[in-house]
Amino acid sequence: MAPARRGSASSTALSSVPLQMLLYLSGAYGALYFLATLLMVIYKSQVFSYPPSHLVLDLTLLFLLGILEAARLYFGTKGNLMEAEVPLAASLVLTVAGALLCVYFLLWQTLVLWADSVLSATFLSLHSLEAVLQVVAIATFIS
Repeated sequence: MAPARRGSASSTALSSVPLQMLLYLSGAYGALYFLATLLMVIYKSQVFSYPPSHLVLDLTLLFLLGILEAARLYFGTKGNLMEAEVPLAASLVLTVAGALLCVYFLLWQTLVLWADSVLSATFLSLHSLEAVLQVVAIATFIS
């Protein structure tokens, strides 16, 4: 009896390499986004008249975004590599929540600088691409 060959049809990998690459890129960009936005909020609070209640709101939402991003990346990576639908679906829900927070920092923040717009639009586009790839990966895992 011949040994089973690697890569045979019965052991096909369903994990999405583009999704995994995008999750990795999003993790690096998320850290940059968090740091840059935090520094810009500090800058805006020192240079412009920034109401203290709005400062607390912006900082709270920024830290909430950081926590959501960490959980989203964990569940997304775990779901993709383990080819499991539930963690990937949880990551998809967190992706939508993170996208809503990106829209807040893009449009509804107390004071939006040009750099805020560029960083938030880029992060929102990363979230959109990841959401599409997550839906495709979940459909692949289910079928």
